[in-house]
Amino acid sequence: MDVYEAVDSRRAVRAFSSMPVSKAVLERVLAAATRTPSSGNLQPWHVYVVTGEPLTELKRRATARALAGDPGDEREYPMYPPDLTSPYLDRFSAAAALRYEALGIERDDPARPMKIAALNTGAFGAPVVLFCYLDRTMGPGQWADAGMYLQTVMLLLRAEGLHSCPQVMWTMYRETVSRMVGADDGRVLFCGVSVGFEKEGVPRLRTGRADVTETVSFLGE
Repeated sequence: MDVYEAVDSRRAVRAFSSMPVSKAVLERVLAAATRTPSSGNLQPWHVYVVTGEPLTELKRRATARALAGDPGDEREYPMYPPDLTSPYLDRFSAAAALRYEALGIERDDPARPMKIAALNTGAFGAPVVLFCYLDRTMGPGQWADAGMYLQTVMLLLRAEGLHSCPQVMWTMYRETVSRMVGADDGRVLFCGVSVGFEKEGVPRLRTGRADVTETVSFLGE
């Protein structure tokens, strides 16, 4: 797949088929992703690949917490700044409205938070979830490295005909995840990434993007 095509076709898919993903494909993707840029070549990421029965059990435990109204574990880092302003808040609100509509959840539904949490903890039906951790001693530069690494992984997945959905939501149930994967206290969960083949016949959500003139400034000739 052409790189431009991979970038354009990558999106957060929230409906996966049950079709299994080959371990050989996952190994090929993750091996290639090691070439991701990394400041000082620290390569600070550590990924746990969860499939099969362990994933089924993890989904069961996390979903039980979500349906019980569990507010989740104490956040180890903020998902968003506390006081978003325009244009960031505008973009956030527009994307959220589209996402709720695609998931079939009304914005005024009092059970909306619980329903959204349960869909997330089920990984939208994905047969694979990658959990990316960083050592607690790492700083902002290494978190940026991890972001570049996961973007590389998601683009390589597109080259294999697969889709993905990065989910910071998993940090809400980080204690459940860490117990399941065996991550020690020296590592912090960055996010999970659901992986699989897109489910057919489900409405496809594609959020808009700001025009390049809003986010890029050219200097010089």
